[in-house]
Amino acid sequence: MYVPRDKVSANGQDAPMNHPRPCFALIVAAGRGVRAGEGLPKQYRELGGMSVLRRAVNAFVVHPAIDGACVVIGAQDHGAYEAATRGVALLPPVAGGDTRQMSVRRGLDALKDHGPATVLIHDAARPLVDAAIITAVVRALETFAGAVPVLAAADTLKRVTDLTVVTTVPREGIAISQTPQGFRYSEILAAHHNAVDLALTDDAAVAEHAGLLVATVPGARQNFKLTTAEDFAMAEALLAARRKSRTGQGIDVHRFGPGDHVWLCGVKVAHTHGLIGHSDADVGLHALTDAILGAISKGDIGQHFPPSDDRWRGAPSHVFLAHARALASEMGARIEHVDVTLISELPKISPHRAAMIARIAELLELDEDRVSVKATTTEGLGFTGRSEGIAAQAIATVSLP
Repeated sequence: MYVPRDKVSANGQDAPMNHPRPCFALIVAAGRGVRAGEGLPKQYRELGGMSVLRRAVNAFVVHPAIDGACVVIGAQDHGAYEAATRGVALLPPVAGGDTRQMSVRRGLDALKDHGPATVLIHDAARPLVDAAIITAVVRALETFAGAVPVLAAADTLKRVTDLTVVTTVPREGIAISQTPQGFRYSEILAAHHNAVDLALTDDAAVAEHAGLLVATVPGARQNFKLTTAEDFAMAEALLAARRKSRTGQGIDVHRFGPGDHVWLCGVKVAHTHGLIGHSDADVGLHALTDAILGAISKGDIGQHFPPSDDRWRGAPSHVFLAHARALASEMGARIEHVDVTLISELPKISPHRAAMIARIAELLELDEDRVSVKATTTEGLGFTGRSEGIAAQAIATVSLP
């Protein structure tokens, strides 16, 4: 059910929004992106720790002016789509067609039952769109049948034939169009159905062909379309410059009890005793899990896996670490480096350090040079010095958008 919102925030400022509601976003992600290189279609590739599609979608689902979002995907991409958008509130995806124009038309048809008044159509390959552009397009629809973000042409334009300059094209009045392009829903739907036999390059061109008045709003240079491998490199650099670093710490202790081995940093180590705990009592992974949760401000291991819950009795601690990693990934956090210190007299850690580093790297999907495992003693002092148990400290460094 559509619940209207009266205000939308853009660049930290609340302002009245009087555009027709409800307003839906249609994200077009059915292309193959062959110019971006081999591998997955570009919309499913990772960009700064998050898929391109998820970045594009997130910009709309969190925007107060958008009442729902739908993605048009390739017919063979359902698995990749589910993985990329898991946990995001979206309408069911729509299978696209052989051309972008056909994909948009199918997406618009699928929105009909939701009764949209306006629709914003966006290319998934523009993952760096920001709230200010979305707000500007939505605002323009209060007055115009359509709106498109544009950039003024900054470079001198040449018309070229066979690698030879034919003429210089005056750049006055020339603009470069971007997405999202917004329209009154019923009018752009009719325009697309009337342009079935035409090959038009964007939705604004479809609207123009139908005689609709399309306004322009300011675009942004960072809202460029990912087409080549070089574009991905530029987008990574932009995201890296924006990211904020956070550090979390974790501490865990378990006492010795009966047994013939201990689990430390995901590795089974033979010993004269075991460690007592509700799970497998892996102090290294417990401390590391808490460090990651702390860095992303998501509480502690006990909140997510309470000892009172029998589901976790004897559970392998890699389950806890995987959960923390998934939470970090969902919020766009990238785990940059982790450092674990094990504090005990016995067992000796050095023979197992390489295996522990490899296991943590595997669990967190990190290169091994971003994982550190160290060991120390307390020189015979305290409970660890008396060999009554093992303690661990961990630090995790993450970066967030």
